[in-house]
Amino acid sequence: MSKKIDNIKTNIAEVLELPKEIVLDLPKITLIGNIQLYIENHKGIVEYSKERIRINSKSGIIRIIGNDLVIKNIVSEEVVVSGKIINVELI
Repeated sequence: MSKKIDNIKTNIAEVLELPKEIVLDLPKITLIGNIQLYIENHKGIVEYSKERIRINSKSGIIRIIGNDLVIKNIVSEEVVVSGKIINVELI
């Protein structure tokens, strides 16, 4: 049933030309070089250290690996991570 609802939402988003990440509550990830990462539509921080940050989302866990990682800003809808980003994975 959930997959059917997601398909309906996807079709509505396409017809009305709405951003799918908003309609489907998906994370939007923007990487600026290897020094800053913006994640919108997150569901909270799972793990936080200088080498690894894990962030929960509707699509799964977003894992960021790097050096000197710092959460610069966190609000209900957005988190900003900076440092030397080596790898970003959706697991």
